[in-house]
Amino acid sequence: MTPIRIAVIGVGHLGKIHTRLLAGDEQFELVGVVDPSAEARQEMAREHGVAVFNDFRQLDGKAEAAIVATPTILHHEVASHLLQHGVHLLVEKPITTTVTQANALIQLASDHGRILQVGHVERFNPAYRVAQQHIEQPRYIESARLAPYTFRSTDVGVVLDLMIHDIDIILALVNSPVKNINASGVSILSDSLDIANARLRFENGTVANITSSRIARNKVRKIKIFQQNMYVTIDFLLGLTEIYRVLDADQIDTDAIETVPLDFYGSHKKIVYEKPDISQFDALEMELSNFIASIMGDETPIVNGQAGREALNVAIKIHDMILEDIH
Repeated sequence: MTPIRIAVIGVGHLGKIHTRLLAGDEQFELVGVVDPSAEARQEMAREHGVAVFNDFRQLDGKAEAAIVATPTILHHEVASHLLQHGVHLLVEKPITTTVTQANALIQLASDHGRILQVGHVERFNPAYRVAQQHIEQPRYIESARLAPYTFRSTDVGVVLDLMIHDIDIILALVNSPVKNINASGVSILSDSLDIANARLRFENGTVANITSSRIARNKVRKIKIFQQNMYVTIDFLLGLTEIYRVLDADQIDTDAIETVPLDFYGSHKKIVYEKPDISQFDALEMELSNFIASIMGDETPIVNGQAGREALNVAIKIHDMILEDIH
């Protein structure tokens, strides 16, 4: 297979990781890195021997695909230009700053027959991929995503920086329109929101409670999904999935599996604990594999432009609701 000519636009934290992965992947030919910072360009040229540019327009005719890892405010401008020039795109989350901009990118990708994938990388987390196999009809979901304060992504606030990861996952799991939203939050250390909580109620009756904070001592990235006779916990940081099932006692091989006894209304049942084996892999590498397979026509993007738009839409509603409340 001829390697796909790819470029990276923006080499901040994520862009540097993408550049490193692409430079070592024989499926891609890294034809350029774009960044306005001369220091960042020199670092990429020195470490990876790649051509560097200070303007994404200098890539015209050079790349078949690109990673857009610029600040969010530039996503629409950069992605629009590249799509119009026939470039397949993986755009980091959030897809854009507005739903109108997201719709425009989706239309451009369709008009030009290009792949538009969005970088909600938690969908590729190995623990989530395993948990998906056991989740059918969630009724209640609880998530927490906490992080120590950094100076990255303070332009977009905690909802569009951290919470949007869990919004995307919950929308994918529930697969039902959001009926109503209640949200609250505060700004502590920055001019944007630093702590936020949202409660989503879906048209199918499912409820999700989502908490995000970037003022925490330790990182936490956990989600609990409750459904009939089962709940599943996912620890995205540890790559750990745990499953708890309620079963009739006579259905259980007690020698094969750990159990905790429970009595329900006179009928003897047990909670069965399962810890599935999880093959550890790099989620970003899996995301790039999905991207190249989608370009080749062998797969479709696990997180396409429409999914990125829907996560953005809910995130903006939460963000605006909180701002309206505190002002």
